[in-house]
Amino acid sequence: MVTRTATVQTLVVFAVVATLQTLAGLVGAGGLFVLDPGSLLDPATVLVSVYAHANLGHLLSNSLALLLLGLAVERGTTRLRFHLFFVTTGVLAGLVQVTVGNLLVAGTAGVLGASGAIFGLLGYLLAGNSVSGSLLSRFDLGRRAQLALFVVVAGVVTVATAAPGVALLAHFTGLLLGLVAGRLRLLRVRE
Repeated sequence: MVTRTATVQTLVVFAVVATLQTLAGLVGAGGLFVLDPGSLLDPATVLVSVYAHANLGHLLSNSLALLLLGLAVERGTTRLRFHLFFVTTGVLAGLVQVTVGNLLVAGTAGVLGASGAIFGLLGYLLAGNSVSGSLLSRFDLGRRAQLALFVVVAGVVTVATAAPGVALLAHFTGLLLGLVAGRLRLLRVRE
C-alpha cells in the first residue's frame, strides 16, 4: 500500500483538475474554472479555481513551489490540517483578488491557480519556525506591531514577485494569512 503525503495528494488534484479543465476547454466551457465577479457565489467555482491553472507553465511553476514548500509544512501537521489550510488560504486569496481587485479597477479579470495558497505555505514557514519565533520574542512586539510587520513583509514580497498578469492581491493575502497562521502555529500538532 502506497501512502501519499498531503503535498502529493494536492498535486494529484492539480492533475485531475487540469485534465477536466482541458476537456471542458474543448467544448468551450473552460471558463467554469475561473473565479470572477460572476462566480463569487458559486461554491464549486470558488473551490476548483484554487486547483485550476491558466496554462502548463502556470501549473508547473505552482507544482514546483508546492513541492518545495508543501513537503516542509506538512512535516509538522496532519493531512487534514494541511488540506484545510491550503484550500482556505487559496479561497480567501482568490476572493480578495476578485472583490478588492474589482473595486480598485472595474472589470478586473478573474483569477485561478494555487499561488495564493502557496504563498500561504511560504508565510507559514517564514513565521512558524523557531528562529522567527525567537526573533519576534526578543523584540517584544505586541500583536498589533507583529501584524503591522507582517503586512510590510507581505507587501515587500508581493512587490518583489510582481509581474504582468500576476494576482498580486492573492499573493499578498495568502502570504499575510500564512505569516499570521505561522506565528500562531495553527498547523502544529499538539503533543
